[in-house]
Amino acid sequence: MSIFNAPTWLEQFNFPYTSYDDVPQSTFDAINRDLDALQHPEPLVSIVIPAWNEEVNILRSIASLAKLKTSIPLEILVVNNNSTDQMQKTLDQLHVRSVFQPIPGWGPARQMGLEQARGKYLLTADADGIYPPEWVNEMMAVLQQPGVICVCGRYSFIPAPGFPRWVLSIHETLKDTLATARHVKRPHLNAYGISIGYERKYALKIGYVMRKVRGEDGRMCFDMLQYGKVKLVKSRKARVWTGTRTLRVEGNGSYARALWMKVGLELRRLGGLFVAQAPHDTKTSVNE
Repeated sequence: MSIFNAPTWLEQFNFPYTSYDDVPQSTFDAINRDLDALQHPEPLVSIVIPAWNEEVNILRSIASLAKLKTSIPLEILVVNNNSTDQMQKTLDQLHVRSVFQPIPGWGPARQMGLEQARGKYLLTADADGIYPPEWVNEMMAVLQQPGVICVCGRYSFIPAPGFPRWVLSIHETLKDTLATARHVKRPHLNAYGISIGYERKYALKIGYVMRKVRGEDGRMCFDMLQYGKVKLVKSRKARVWTGTRTLRVEGNGSYARALWMKVGLELRRLGGLFVAQAPHDTKTSVNE
């Protein structure tokens, strides 16, 4: 597959629905058949998805996870982070476990998932992520290597009006190159909740930051360094796909503005790129 094209397997998850009310029972039934064949009552791996007001996106994400091709016993757990839309109705129609977290924020949602998960290992996912069939196999192949405590996956953007795939692919090439360099001394900065894995017992010792602040995933990953190595999962078979929503928000609808904002952030970080970050309290620190 060329980096300038989105993979054709994504098309099966391009549902035309705009709300829970649009989804026919046949769609739920088809996804549930896959979920029933995939999940195991005694999972080795828990895939945890925190979600807020994602009644349609969560359907796409779970539908893609239901198509995973793996022999690893797993479960899917969704944390409803105090949603006000019909997302819980979507979850109630699907054969996945769900729990409710009334405390708003990414950290509280992920902490709830961490506590409620049943697997020895935990893979984090996002409600707007579309996951390739080999994602779990590729992530676990690296996570189970000796001395590895945490793994960070990569992601790409699905093209949309104003965001052509060829432009996005250039952005991703630069992003991945920077991630490789950053990983030498500051691997935790490559930890994005859309695709991370770690051993659950160590995460329970650390816990997520319980205030509403971005970077909860990187903070967890930073504290994980005391227990082992953090590794990048570079295989294209593990690359997750997501929409351009974050780019639109960050750039106020303009890709160029979003790109320059990201460039500016990385330039500000450049001075410390090759210097390990000093130990600090990740529960109270502020973002750079």
